[in-house]
Order: sequence, then structure tokens, then C-alpha cells
Amino acid sequence: MEEATSAYQAALTPDAARYLLDRGIGREEAVTHRLGVVGERPFPGHERFRGMLAIPYLDRLGKPLTIRFRCLEDHDHRAAFHGKYNTVKDDPPRMYGVADVHQAGDTIDVTEGELDRIVLKKIGLHAVGLPGASLWQPRHRRMLAGFNRVRVWGDPDDAGSEFTARICRALRSAKGMRLRDADVSDTYKQGGAQPLLELIKETEQ
Repeated sequence: MEEATSAYQAALTPDAARYLLDRGIGREEAVTHRLGVVGERPFPGHERFRGMLAIPYLDRLGKPLTIRFRCLEDHDHRAAFHGKYNTVKDDPPRMYGVADVHQAGDTIDVTEGELDRIVLKKIGLHAVGLPGASLWQPRHRRMLAGFNRVRVWGDPDDAGSEFTARICRALRSAKGMRLRDADVSDTYKQGGAQPLLELIKETEQ
């Protein structure tokens, strides 16, 4: 996994870098989170992810545990026989950014997606990410049970509402953040850190 992560990180393309920048993720964040692109020589089991953004899930020491993949093409992903986001077959659901579980104080943020988590990390928050409500696991509850405050950043759509509701049902300390018109990344793109930090203040009043 380390070899694949290093190879994909070295293969990050200008198009992928522009995609990330459009999501509020610059070079520093890409390097820190070891983002990359699956090149012309994918590692075994990754052949169908050729050309996709590679998002490694790192442990608390920075060692890659698995990689998820995001298609960068603007097309019908189902017609192309893959999802927008893709996971290696039989890979167990994981929490993204687990190092922050160990580094945070009494508060942690949870985003619907890996890239939104990187944006919250960029603005100084301790955060973890989950790919969606269906991947919330009982062990995730145990991982977050010790925090006094869990802020949940679901997207402002039906799937995001279910994401927020599921986590808030599982954790008494969890509270949904009321994103109105856009997800974390788009909100950051439109106004920088300020609207996200102001939303925290509004929600906690």
C-alpha cells in the first residue's frame, strides 16, 4: 500500500491539481494528505481506477491503510461502469483522517466525504470524514464517543440529511451543522473560512 500511495502521489497531474484547487485544496494540502492519480501502471487490483484521483486513508502515523478513488471525468459514471467514488472490492468501511481522533481536544468535526474533511483541516479544525451514511459503523461510534462535542457536516441534500441524522442518533454529543446552499468545499470556495466558522458560532449559540 505504501508503494502504491507513493507512486500515485508522484503521478499527480496538472488536471487533478486544478480539480483539487477548485475544491479549495492547494499543493500543501495535497502533499500532506498524499493525494495522487492512478497512472498508466496501476497496482494489482487498481486497473479499473486508471486516471482517477487516489485518496489514501492514513493511520495515526501517516501509514496508508487503503486507497479510495475519485473519477475526475465529467460523464455518466454509471454508464462508464463505475461510481464517482470507488472502493477496492471487499475493503471494509473506514473513517478518513483518524489521526485527528487522537489529536483533537473535546471537539471533533465529521464531514460527508474526504475532500470536505481536508478543507476543515485546512481552516484549523480537527476533523474526520466518512463517505456516506451507509458506511457509518458501530465502531465509528466508539471512536467518537469520548468527545463532548461532535459537529456533523452533512451536505445540504437528502443524502446529507440522512448522514447527519444517523450520526446524531448514534451520538448524544453530535449536532448537525446547517449548511444551506452548498457542501463544505463549495462554501469554502465561495467565501473562504469565514462562512464555515460563522456557521459554527451560529449553531453553538
